[in-house]
Amino acid sequence: MSADQPRVLVVEDEPAQREVLAYNLEAEGFAVSRAQNGEEALLLVDEDLPDIIVLDWMMPNLSGIEVCRRLKIRPETRSIPVIMLSARSEEVDRVRGLETGADDYVIKPYSVLELMARVRSQLRRVRPSTVGQQLEFNDIMLDSESHKVTRGKNELKLGPTEFRLLSTFMEKPGRVWSREQLLDRVWGRDIYVDTRTVDVHIGRLRKALTQFGGDDPVRTVRGAGYALG
Repeated sequence: MSADQPRVLVVEDEPAQREVLAYNLEAEGFAVSRAQNGEEALLLVDEDLPDIIVLDWMMPNLSGIEVCRRLKIRPETRSIPVIMLSARSEEVDRVRGLETGADDYVIKPYSVLELMARVRSQLRRVRPSTVGQQLEFNDIMLDSESHKVTRGKNELKLGPTEFRLLSTFMEKPGRVWSREQLLDRVWGRDIYVDTRTVDVHIGRLRKALTQFGGDDPVRTVRGAGYALG
């Protein structure tokens, strides 16, 4: 799995539907995790925070509504977009799903093309750099399509790792990222890298950002990690 790939967790108890969803999402370039019930979904979220969750409502034991409720009351998972899938088409059901915290509600049977569009729409909100959007923070601009970074009128030369670090920071300015979270997001879970490597690349990023003058926008949070701004 590439560190740049957006991560989608598909939670669906029907094996055929689960695989169709996963197949289409992977074809769109997403890294897909699968859960066959609500309990497994919560365990997978704890192991590896996804960028988006596609969640079936009707599941045995732990319903999608309850999974969504639990995710939305936890600070560390509250901001993960949840797209609820349901055969319930009544307005009252849609309202209940959205009030529980779902970010979108898709009625079965659904168009796969429409669902992919909704996933990309949610992704633009939480990881805009992965869909080619420009990011701005103060006088810094990052163009994810051209891999170009400027500060003021000057173009900055960043290595690929420093570029991914800056993209991560600029998607959520002010958020404190631990070294482990940065390793997961920037290097990927499948690659072993020592946490001290993060400090080395943060140093390179800081040098690149200040090469033409200006304050260092990367903040070290003692005992916690790093943040932008």
